[in-house]
Amino acid sequence: MPMIPTRTAIATFVCACLLGSGAMPASAQEAPAEYQAVLKALGKSGDYKEGVLKVNIPRNDVRVTIGGRPAPTPFGFGGWIALTKGDGGHEVMMGDLVLTEDEVNPVMSAVLTSGLDVTALHNHFFWDTPRMYFMHVHGMGTAADLATRIKPAIDLIDQAATRAPAGPAPAAATAALDSAPLAKIIGHAGEQNGPVFKITIGRPDVNLREHGALINARMGLNTWAAFAGSNADAMVAGDMAMLEAEVTPVLKALRANGLNAVALHHHMTGVAPIIIFVHYYGTGEAAVLAKGVRAAVDLLGK
Repeated sequence: MPMIPTRTAIATFVCACLLGSGAMPASAQEAPAEYQAVLKALGKSGDYKEGVLKVNIPRNDVRVTIGGRPAPTPFGFGGWIALTKGDGGHEVMMGDLVLTEDEVNPVMSAVLTSGLDVTALHNHFFWDTPRMYFMHVHGMGTAADLATRIKPAIDLIDQAATRAPAGPAPAAATAALDSAPLAKIIGHAGEQNGPVFKITIGRPDVNLREHGALINARMGLNTWAAFAGSNADAMVAGDMAMLEAEVTPVLKALRANGLNAVALHHHMTGVAPIIIFVHYYGTGEAAVLAKGVRAAVDLLGK
């Protein structure tokens, strides 16, 4: 008698097929079909939550050090684009592409030639080798159209990755930080990604919309803190999403707690209210760094 496949076996087969395509992780099978097509067209993984498709474009090919310390990719070098629905059935796309100096202008030309916007270009770090830059991009259209228009820029990043000189593979990373006390100090849960513990905090008090689309934490309206290292010798990096009146108090709090402000700028254009982002970096005992982050976070939304 032929064996009848169980539901578990069928589900396993379907997930294997999706993952084998190189485009869709298991979490993406709940995404609308048009978003699954975006992942397939770009050849990237991503996930769909809170009405937002987030596509991952990490720079695993670049070995970055900050002040001589190795900085894992999840510490701040995971590029992305995100799509969500706006008015009239169109999509709003925002993103943050992580680039080396030589990649900036070719990628910018690819973005602009495709009819998309570059809304910001800046550093997120001091003392980084190689120097890394972050390009914020924006567009509107159908999901398929936006995927077609952003693909040339992403292809340039992928091509650079294939040309990267082969270096020693990074050692298997394990978490050396006790993350629970950090989450307790800052007052928000986080996620562990290899050696990096990252806390992301939205701004639900800010109703930011573009053409009807809610710009939430997954679309880029967020504050975050990433920790790496050990309890006694950690480094933290992140940014604070601030209303204009919050900028000076937050900068004072960061500096009073020994954290370095490394960039102050916008990410988005044509939005109201205006959101300003300060990127920061510090080293030291993990709990002390977390207390500095908390002092600044407590000033948001007051």
